[in-house]
Amino acid sequence: MSLVRAEIGQQPEVVARLLERERPTLRALAAELRRRRPRYAVIAARGSSDNAARYAQHVFGRMLRLPVVLATPSLHTLYDAPPRFIDAIVIGISQSGASPDVVAVVAEGARQGALTAAITNDASSPLAAAAAHVVDLGAGEERSVAATKTYTASLAAIAALAAEGDPQLSGELARLPEALAAQLALTGADAAVQAAAGWERLTVVGRGAHYATAFEAALKVRELAGIVAEAYSPADLLHGPIATAGPGQPLLAIAPVGPTEGSMRELVAAARERGAHVAAIGHDPSLGDPFLELVDVPEWLGPAVAIVPAQLLAVGLAERRGVDVDAPFGLSKITLTR
Repeated sequence: MSLVRAEIGQQPEVVARLLERERPTLRALAAELRRRRPRYAVIAARGSSDNAARYAQHVFGRMLRLPVVLATPSLHTLYDAPPRFIDAIVIGISQSGASPDVVAVVAEGARQGALTAAITNDASSPLAAAAAHVVDLGAGEERSVAATKTYTASLAAIAALAAEGDPQLSGELARLPEALAAQLALTGADAAVQAAAGWERLTVVGRGAHYATAFEAALKVRELAGIVAEAYSPADLLHGPIATAGPGQPLLAIAPVGPTEGSMRELVAAARERGAHVAAIGHDPSLGDPFLELVDVPEWLGPAVAIVPAQLLAVGLAERRGVDVDAPFGLSKITLTR
């Protein structure tokens, strides 16, 4: 078994361990949030961690009513023009905790007196040293280049912070490891891989909490299988980019039941009218072929399970193309961006 498949399989255990071990840290951070009442959050991240930040935009806005902006690290590292972080919480998300630009944003937040936090898989990293509160993902070494278990662990950490103090949300979150295990047992991606074998380009669409899923699915398909994949919300796609939809540009819809289902169905119909082949991850098989079914979870936690079929699809497509799925050409585990 490849390392990446093994690490995908570890996700239920990793999330369960995180939720148990980091509860005191998350409680302390949530208490500080309530005490200081920041007006907004700034999140610095790259790669898969940036997609976890997109999930935070939705969950923090929805559960905490806290606006979230994604940082512009070049203002710190290239232009020497850091923004003012007045009444903000500044969060860095990085599996390695080593990217200088992510560290720079959190360090500047600390310098300005903002509440700071790090979500990282290395509690001894520069990012952890820069932050007042450190959520240690504790996922164990992620040896495959593609981030899988650290991504779902990051989502779980974000969800746990949003749920802290709410018994209903916390109870739903406590069942997430079980749901992840059920999703792994449910997802057999071989048929989907065979149906998608000819893909060279791909549009991935998601909305609401699954806007993050669309971006992470597109990233996994692109970095592992070498397929040119781009992510959009339905609204953004309909505002022009749908012009490329057609027989040579398939669409992968992240389309579970819930508030976003209606708009996703409209988008799928529009894509089919243009002759696009539609695949789907969701609950209704009529939405796509190939179709990858999701287990039932509370909608706000859906991205943690919906990414599993996308991970397995990306790995399967890469293996079919002869890619070394643990070390795709030209990629490295830690990218020291400035």
